[in-house]
Amino acid sequence: MTDGQRGHLAMLVFSALVAGSFTLGTRVANEIAPLALTAVRFLIAGVVIGVMAHVMGRFKPAHLQGLWRYGVLGGLLSAYFVLMFYGLQTAPPVSAAAVFTLTPVISGVIGWLFLRQVTTRWMALALTVGGIGAVIVIFRADWQLIRAFDIGRGEALYFIGCVAHAIYTPFVRLLNRGEPAIVSTFGVLVAGTVILTVVGWGDIQATPWMDLPVMVWIVILYLALFTSGMTFVLLQYAALRLPSAKVMAYTYLVPSWVILWELAFGGALPGGLVFVGIVLTGIALLMLLETKSERAV
Repeated sequence: MTDGQRGHLAMLVFSALVAGSFTLGTRVANEIAPLALTAVRFLIAGVVIGVMAHVMGRFKPAHLQGLWRYGVLGGLLSAYFVLMFYGLQTAPPVSAAAVFTLTPVISGVIGWLFLRQVTTRWMALALTVGGIGAVIVIFRADWQLIRAFDIGRGEALYFIGCVAHAIYTPFVRLLNRGEPAIVSTFGVLVAGTVILTVVGWGDIQATPWMDLPVMVWIVILYLALFTSGMTFVLLQYAALRLPSAKVMAYTYLVPSWVILWELAFGGALPGGLVFVGIVLTGIALLMLLETKSERAV
């Protein structure tokens, strides 16, 4: 298996795990403050990833150089996750996942600006198809809502977070100085924990940690171990092997994964044109995977 193929496999797993955070997140988004939730998930994930990196002997003194880099990356991801949970307080999970599919377009632009990664005409067409599909889902296939640009508050907040996420992906490559993915992930988690603790100290103090419902702790552990720890490693790994736009192309799978997650939790299938929008995002992914070159240019 080539490095490019491993990068694709990493992003396939990434998309499935991320989808779970939408379904689970909507079920606890109003039970705990987003800043407090994100801080504790970063803390737990940081401890787990740090122990793993230590046991694997991956830490080197050189990795401590340029600690500001982890602050930049940690700040971007902190903004993304906090705004995601503010958005999930009102946005349906499938709709929020559709907003997430807009990140490849933004990531492609950022990748070109900072890394001069070229987006071909075929990739641009694929991103356009995916973007149209995302818009259909976000506006629930209602032409009147599209004309009025009547987007929900939750979707709007989450979109701002997705911009931060899109910037994060090319910056992983831009700021990397040869650190293994697991070491860089640990640095990002530590920096994020510090930032969130400072900014969200009031919410952390006000949270009744011992009285939280069991479901909240289940979600926190899932988010910490899978969508803060494992997905960070997967994203770091893939971002060093694939162009930014292609890495983020796997976000087009997230709405489909969310539907499966929702069905597992007793939800219903989306109907009519909303389902057409989801199909378009899947087509966009297949188009992007048809591109021949796996090398960032």
